[in-house]
Amino acid sequence: MEIQQRLAEAIGRQRGTAAADSLCTECVGAFEVDEAAISIIFDGANSATLGASSPRARIYDELQFTFGEGPCLDSVAQQGPVLVPDLARLDEHRWPGYGPAMLEQDVRSVYAVPVVLAGEFVGALDLYRRRPGGLAADHLAGVLIAAELAEMPMLDLLAGNLQTLINDPDIESWTELASLTRVEISQATGMLMAQLGIGAGEALVRLRAHAYATNVSATEVARSILDRDLRLEGDR
Repeated sequence: MEIQQRLAEAIGRQRGTAAADSLCTECVGAFEVDEAAISIIFDGANSATLGASSPRARIYDELQFTFGEGPCLDSVAQQGPVLVPDLARLDEHRWPGYGPAMLEQDVRSVYAVPVVLAGEFVGALDLYRRRPGGLAADHLAGVLIAAELAEMPMLDLLAGNLQTLINDPDIESWTELASLTRVEISQATGMLMAQLGIGAGEALVRLRAHAYATNVSATEVARSILDRDLRLEGDR
């Protein structure tokens, strides 16, 4: 069975996040990787995980949000594939926070291919492998096809507003896409702004910094703030 047909059948008649999850799961078997995820990038940030092959893959993707760096962000920024065969190489230092964190998760190689919708780079298909090594040429070709198919669940999120989006890239459809973001983090950021009297940017930086310092996910920190189990201190 040709890889395009195999990937398309994985999506089947599913829609939205269910289709994205199925596509990621199929990528794991098709391309000999251990995990896969589809990231949504909004305003230069890893805003949400559209689909994932497992809960572990979602953790890998959220680490890119926590550190503000990683293959999905670079792939969208560079508008092309980002292929890292070994994060443990001594000369591999492009992600000073994300790289070591992934090594702690026993991930040695990462690959990302951008997802393009209506001419806009809106996300990336990310693949993770526990052993070092590059992608075979035929596998890379297949990943490019998978990234094209990832447009389909993205389109579901736009609820038929594609033509409006083409005519006006600044229309609400992008905000709608962003609304799938890590809602708890947005809520916790707002709470920090009110508690500490600081701007949104600084509040998000503090949340991420606490996640990094305590070695937990940004979502977990946000939940603790919302549950009032955690209160970050302001400037003394």
